[in-house]
Amino acid sequence: MARKTVLYAAGAVLSMGAVLQLFQPDRRNPPEDPAASFEAVAAPPAEVRAVVGRACQDCHSHRTAWPWYSRIAPVSWLVASDVREGRARLNLSEWNRYGGEMAALRLKAMCQEVQRGEMPMWQYRVLHPEARLSTQDAAALCSAASRATP
Repeated sequence: MARKTVLYAAGAVLSMGAVLQLFQPDRRNPPEDPAASFEAVAAPPAEVRAVVGRACQDCHSHRTAWPWYSRIAPVSWLVASDVREGRARLNLSEWNRYGGEMAALRLKAMCQEVQRGEMPMWQYRVLHPEARLSTQDAAALCSAASRATP
């Protein structure tokens, strides 16, 4: 009797998982104008470009590299939500929209969040060890932020 119950429960869980796969979030990257990007507008040093490229752009640009697990519900919903929220808060692909003062404030906020360990988010760092920032990485980003003038 107990074995039958376990088999029914396992079948129900597998069926539910299959149905969840039918509801996939939008994972398309919007078109990007390279001239509007952080790299083109802010013209940061190569070291800062490298840090931002490996630790920030997946969630904060239109250059998201969608990993395999972003296709498996319900994880796909969480990843897509994080990317939508990240782009809404800071979009490196649309840096030209910020203007001088706002861009300087954004850079300073990036520095503070990196120094506090808030960015990149812990769950991203777990799955993307290359996104972990060293003290030197944070110093390079904060140095660029300190040089930014409104």
